[in-house]
Amino acid sequence: MKSLLAEHLGSGREAKHWPKPTLPEFAFIGRSNVGKSSLINMLCNINKLARVSNTPGRTRNVEHFKVEGTLKSHKPWMLADLPGYGFAKVSQTEREAWHKMIERYLLERASLQVVFLLVDSRLEPQPNDLDMIDWLGKNSIPFVIVFTKSDKLSPPKVESHVALLRRELKKTWQNLPLVFITSSETSKGRDELLEYIEKINAEWGH
Repeated sequence: MKSLLAEHLGSGREAKHWPKPTLPEFAFIGRSNVGKSSLINMLCNINKLARVSNTPGRTRNVEHFKVEGTLKSHKPWMLADLPGYGFAKVSQTEREAWHKMIERYLLERASLQVVFLLVDSRLEPQPNDLDMIDWLGKNSIPFVIVFTKSDKLSPPKVESHVALLRRELKKTWQNLPLVFITSSETSKGRDELLEYIEKINAEWGH
């Protein structure tokens, strides 16, 4: 499996601490403990690119990485690892600070192309995931849904949870977002995600 050359560019809570928005950028967000760091490491095929922890809420800033190319292209792009939401074991003040930082990033980051919203495939639709989907839609921020940890369930059970989410979204959405099913353990979905990023990158600047 091809590894992608990637480097950590920095960590910050404010725009002045973020890299200049000169490359197409893709943000990864989801509930705490959804497997975000593991997915990022799997995507680049680099074990310790994003720090994996058994403790939810480890990511507390916007972490930026520059990635060189995808499966077939050498075009560089930016990956942004955002703090997880729904983590209760921090103070209300800290949660509010995270919330404001995430909102500011998603609303103001000029180079942001797509948000990858990670959802745990072991669970039925969660209220805070549905709230995030609703917020992204209302603010016209492009996003796709990425189901994680699909290796933990049988394929029919994963599909049933995907169908449940789609059914829930159909109540308020006319056009449903793209869905990817992934596993960091088996690398399922890696090629599809990289092909999608490659397609967006090809349109950058046109």
